[in-house]
Amino acid sequence: MKKTSTLLATLCVAIASACGAPQARAYDPNALWEIVHDSCVPAAQGEKVAQKCIDVNLAGGYAVLKDLVGIAQYLLIPTARIGGIESPELLMPDAPNYWRAAWEARRYTEQALHREMPRDTLSLAINSAHGRTQNQLHIHIDCLAPDVVKTLREAGPRVGTEWTMLPVLLRGHAYRIRRIDDADLRHTDPFKVLAPDVAREGQVMGEQTLLLAGAVLRDGTPAFYLLNDHVQPGDWASSEELQDHTCAIAREPDGIDSNTRTLDDSKR
Repeated sequence: MKKTSTLLATLCVAIASACGAPQARAYDPNALWEIVHDSCVPAAQGEKVAQKCIDVNLAGGYAVLKDLVGIAQYLLIPTARIGGIESPELLMPDAPNYWRAAWEARRYTEQALHREMPRDTLSLAINSAHGRTQNQLHIHIDCLAPDVVKTLREAGPRVGTEWTMLPVLLRGHAYRIRRIDDADLRHTDPFKVLAPDVAREGQVMGEQTLLLAGAVLRDGTPAFYLLNDHVQPGDWASSEELQDHTCAIAREPDGIDSNTRTLDDSKR
C-alpha cells in the first residue's frame, strides 16, 4: 500500500463506524494487521466477530481483503505477523508462496468487474518499506494502468528470463524487467527470484518494489513479467503506481479480448 493511496479506505473497513473522522488513524501502521488478526482470522475460526475479509485460508496462511479504494482492488495479507518485503521469513525454504495465492485471488477482481479479464491486464504489486504506510505484508491485486499494459505488450517480445532495463520510464521511474515462464507460479516465488540479485548488487530487500504482470507470449503461452525498482532520490519504490484502481482497461475496447465473457453468478 503506497503512502498516498489505499490506507484510508482500508481503515474504513476496519472502523466503518468511525469513518467520519479518518484522520485520527490515517497512518496507523498496524491497521491491516489488526483487521486480519482481530477480525478475519477469529471469524474464520467461528468466533462471533464481524468477518471483514472476503476470504480467509487458515491452512494457506493468508486472508483476502477488499480495499475500498478502487472498484476491484483487493489485498492479500498473511495471517502471520510479517512486516513486508524485507522480512527474512519470506525467503525460508518452507515459506508460503503468497504471490501464487494472490494471483489465484485475481478472481475477486474479475468478479467485481463482472467479466474475465485478459491475463495481461491484471497485476500484483508490493511496495518497498519506504513506499508504504503499513507494517504488515500485503500484495495489491488489481488492474494495470492502460499505458502500462500498452508498454508491456510492445516490449514483451524482447523480454527474456534475465533482468533487463525497460526502454521507457514508467511514472518517471526506471524499472527493470524479466520474464517468468511459470504460468501459475507453482515453482516460482518472486521474492526468491529477486533476493539473490539484490544481495549480489549490495542492496537490501526493504528498498525494493515488485510488480508481477500477467503476460501471454506470441505463441499463446501464459507467462509473467516481473518488474523491479528500488528506493533512490525522488523514488519511494512503490510499484502500486503502475496499477489503476479505477480499472479503466476494463472499459477500453482494445483491453478486452474478443472472447471475454461476463461471469455468471455461479462464479461470483
